[in-house]
Parts: sequence; C-alpha cells; structure tokens
Amino acid sequence: MARIVQKYGGTSVGDVERIKNVAARIKAMRDEGNELVVVVSARAGVTNELIARAKAVCALPSEREMDQLLAIGEQETIALTAMALHGIGVDAVSYTGAQAGIFTDKVHTKAKIKTINARPLEKDLEAGRVIIVAGFQGIDDDGQITTLGRGGSDLTAIALAAAIKADKCEIYTDVDGVYTADPRVVKEAKKLSEISYDEMLELASLGSKVMQSRSVEFAAKYGVVFEVRSSFNHNPGTIVKQEVAYMEKIVVRGVAVDKDQAKVVVSNIVDKPGSAAKVFRALADAHINVDMIVQNVGRQGVATLTFTVPQTETAKARRTLEPVLKDIGGEVAVDEDIAKLSVVGVGMKTHSGVAATLFQSLADAGINLELISTSEIKISVVIEKKRADEGARVAHAAFKLEKLG
Repeated sequence: MARIVQKYGGTSVGDVERIKNVAARIKAMRDEGNELVVVVSARAGVTNELIARAKAVCALPSEREMDQLLAIGEQETIALTAMALHGIGVDAVSYTGAQAGIFTDKVHTKAKIKTINARPLEKDLEAGRVIIVAGFQGIDDDGQITTLGRGGSDLTAIALAAAIKADKCEIYTDVDGVYTADPRVVKEAKKLSEISYDEMLELASLGSKVMQSRSVEFAAKYGVVFEVRSSFNHNPGTIVKQEVAYMEKIVVRGVAVDKDQAKVVVSNIVDKPGSAAKVFRALADAHINVDMIVQNVGRQGVATLTFTVPQTETAKARRTLEPVLKDIGGEVAVDEDIAKLSVVGVGMKTHSGVAATLFQSLADAGINLELISTSEIKISVVIEKKRADEGARVAHAAFKLEKLG
C-alpha cells in the first residue's frame, strides 16, 4: 500500500462528466489499497469568470475580497468530487485549505505557505477515507482566507505530499508530460521522460504552463519527486527529480515562451547611488515580481532602467513608482507588445556556445533582441510578441530538440 497525493487541474474537472471520470480513476487507485489525498482546482474557466465579475463591479477590487471570491471555485469542486466518489461507493471527505491545516503568510492573492498541520488529514487517512482538498488556498494566522496565486493548486499538492510524507505525488493535467516546447506551437516538440528540478523550475517561471514555478521550488527544497501526467489517458508522464549526471550531457532540454510579460522603462532618473535601489525597493514592498533588468550607462546626470513584470501588474507598478519618481525624477513607459523567449538546460553549465547558437538562429530569422538575461542554466531574450511562436520554433530547431524524448 502506498500513500499518494494526486492533483487534478481545472480541465480535468471541467464538467460533471470529467469529475465522474476523475472519481473513477481515484476509486481504481483506492481499490488497489492505496491511501489517497486528492487536490483539485476550480473547474476550467471558473476563476476567470469570477475575476471578470469582480472587475465588472469594481475596477480595482480589494485583494482580500478577491481571495474571498476566488476561493469559491475550488470549494465547489471538492464537494462535487466527494459526492461523485460517494456515488460509486467510496468513503470520501472534502477539505478547504483552512480545514486541511494550510497556514500562510498574510499576502493576499499570492500568499506563501508557512506550515501545514496534517493531523486532521492523518485521522481521516487512518479511517480509510479518501481526502479531497481545495487547492490554491489557505488561511493566515488571523483566520483570513488567502490564495496562493494562479496555478497554486500545484503548490498545495507538493506541500501536502511533503507534510504527510507521501510515497508518490502525481500532477494530472491536460497534457501528458513536460515537452521540449509547447506542442501546440512547435509540432516537433518531444515529451521528456525525466527532467531536473532546476530545469523544470526555469521552464515553469519562464512561461511553460505545465507547473507553477513556486511548486517546483518547494518540491526541490523538500525533495518531493513528482510526475506530471494526463488525466485523459494512462500513459507514463514526466518525472521531475533531482539532477543526475546524464542530464548534463544534453545542453538544452527545453524552450519556453511567456507572452504575459510587459517591459517597463523608467527613463531620465537621477544617476546617483541609491536611485535604482529606491525603484526596486518600492516594487518589492508592493510584492511586484521583477524579472529581467538592464540599467543603461548614465549620461549627463540621468540614467534609464528597463525591466520586465507580469502584464497583470503593470498598473500596480505605475502606481507604486509615482511617489518614487517625484523624488528621483523620470517617467515611466510600458510596452506590453513583447514576449520572453528562453532556452533551458543543466548542460549549459559545462558547454559553451549556447548563447551564440541562440542569437545567430534568431538573427538569421530577422528577429530582433530587445533584452538579454542569462543564468547558469538558462538564456532569456525579449522579442516582439507577434514573433514569439516563430522564435520558439527557430530555437527548438537550432538545438535539435526534436531528437530528445
């Protein structure tokens, strides 16, 4: 008998029939004698619908109230999934994030998990029940509902797997694993049988929609090996694990594109020590994630800072920077017509020429680079959004990723 945590994404539980299919899959695992904790997302489209309703009644809704609202989606799914299991003779019980003992910090809409009190879960597991947990949500020390950010159900599953010392963690989605690129964009993309935490973390944070990046980070920290699989078939998926030696032989293992980024240019600021610190301290205090950063050489006492943020946070970034720019001067311009293209691979650490290959392939296709950022295992460039898919195909071909799998 194994203790298994499973997570089913929004498309997997998109309607009543799909919820019944998930229940049948869970029953089959339970009938084999396994203990099961199942994390579910809101049904596909529900979260977006709730966000649209919020913005229809208030242009800038309170983040606390957004958490109150968005938590509804997962609560519907846990109840329906438990009912579906009852209907086929499986003893199941549903838990909200708070009932599951998931305690977070107080940052609404993108809270971080602090601790998990797994005692209530252990009690039901000992009683032989299947536990259905609402993903994406928790509770802070003041009893306020919090949410973990988009894709947060992945994090819920990984964290619960660590907390209850699960033997296995399975992430079910609408794709049957991690590919060398988005197969909807690059037809030659291949499914990988294994990938390292570091590579998966980079791909997740760089635009791959398969996993939430914080969940991969959490898995690496606590050594939770997990498998990304499809809920629509029984094919083997992609195992995400610690890096092993053979992985370094492959220079690049994946290409990711993020079209939800915006470029922010803060120009004509006072060129003196502390100006950049004031800009990024304000953004950090507002919990705005900044990615690629370039500072131009100051001329005639002024300088320019260029960086990227998620498109959803551009308005918040503008508001945050207004008081700062009154102090250091300058103005803000935002360009949302960009995309971030990245290549990732642990093999970059021991191989040269990756940047040259990427830049040359994009140059040959006439794709201009607006920003460049590198790390030990990734290279990212900002390009025009309208050429993002083409850029992904060009990079995939340049590194012959169609030969992986």
